[in-house]
Amino acid sequence: MRDYSKDTHANPPSVPLPEDDADADLEAAAVPDALSPSSFKVPPDYGGLRLDQALAKLLPEYSRSRLQDWVAQGLVTLNGAAVTSKQKVWGGETLDVIPQSNPADMPYQAEDIALDIVHEDDSIIVINKPVGLVVHPGSGNWQGTLLNALLHHDPALGKVPRAGIVHRLDKDTSGLLVIAKTLTAQTALVRQLQERSVRREYLALAHGEISRGGRVDQPIDRHPSQRTKMAVVDGGKPAVTHYAIVESFPGCTLLRCKLETGRTHQIRVHMAFLQHPLVGDHIYIKGAQKCPPTMRSTLMEFPRQALHAERLGLGHPETGEWMEWQRDMPDDMRQLLEKVRGMAHELP
Repeated sequence: MRDYSKDTHANPPSVPLPEDDADADLEAAAVPDALSPSSFKVPPDYGGLRLDQALAKLLPEYSRSRLQDWVAQGLVTLNGAAVTSKQKVWGGETLDVIPQSNPADMPYQAEDIALDIVHEDDSIIVINKPVGLVVHPGSGNWQGTLLNALLHHDPALGKVPRAGIVHRLDKDTSGLLVIAKTLTAQTALVRQLQERSVRREYLALAHGEISRGGRVDQPIDRHPSQRTKMAVVDGGKPAVTHYAIVESFPGCTLLRCKLETGRTHQIRVHMAFLQHPLVGDHIYIKGAQKCPPTMRSTLMEFPRQALHAERLGLGHPETGEWMEWQRDMPDDMRQLLEKVRGMAHELP
C-alpha cells in the first residue's frame, strides 16, 4: 500500500467538540440591550480611521464582520449619508447605527423534520442523514438542520451542548451519524474520537483509475486564499485517511475510505490532493478529468460529491459494548454506479 505521509506532528491533537468535523465559527452573542438605535459623535482622536475601525471602538461588543455587514446593509450613516466601511472619519461627525440581531444570537428552534433513525436508546441516537440536510445551524442555514430536527424529536436534547452532536457530515454527504443524548454519553463519545477508536467508513466514487489502495497522512486547514475551501497546508491539523479499492471502471474508481481523524472535507481534500477528486465535487475538481468521452458527461453532471458514510462503529458510552451499523448508499449514488457499470461494459 502506498503511504502519502508527511509526519510533521509527533503527537495527535485532541478532538474538540466538534470543530474538527465542520465549520463551527459562530459569533458570540451580542449584549442584549444593544439592539436599539444608537447615535455617536465621532471623537476627534478618531480622525483618519476607517469607518469600520471607528465603529469597532465605539461598539466593541460586536465583531468587525458584524459591523461591516450593517454598513453594507445601509444600517449605518455618517451625517445622515450612506457610507462604506473603508470611508475615513475625521472627528466631529454624527454616526447613526441601527443594530440588527443575528440568527446566531437566537435560541435554536425545534422543527418537525423527519429523521431516519437507525438506532436509539437512553444514551445515543444513530441517524442515517440524507443528502441536503445541514447538520448544525450556521451562516446561510439557520433553520432546517439536523439540530433543529433533534430538538423536535427529543426536547431534552436542548440541555446537551449542540443537541448532542459530536461529529458531522457535509450537507451533500449522506450516511451515518451518532448523537449523544446525555452529557455523560457526549463526553465518552468525544473521548473515543480523541483516541481515534470510532470506526467511520465511507464509499466514495473518485475520478481516475486508481491501481491500489493506500494511506494519506497530510495536514488540513483553511485554503490560504480561498477561505470557503480546505486544503493540504503545512502546519495544518493532522489528518489521516485510508482508502481501498471496491470496484474499478474506465475513468473512475469506487473506494472505501476509512477515517482516523475527522477534519472538515477530509476525504474530499485528500482525494483531490492525490489528483483523484470525488465525482460531483465541483469545489475541489480542477479542470477536465481524464475519462472516456462517453462517460465524462455522466460523471461531471452528478450534482454532489459522490460520498456516503456507509459504516459506523463505536463503544457504547454506557456499557462499553462495541456496536456497528451499516447503511447502503442512497438512490442517486446507486443509480450513478449502475449507469457507470453499464457504460463500462459497452466500452471496447
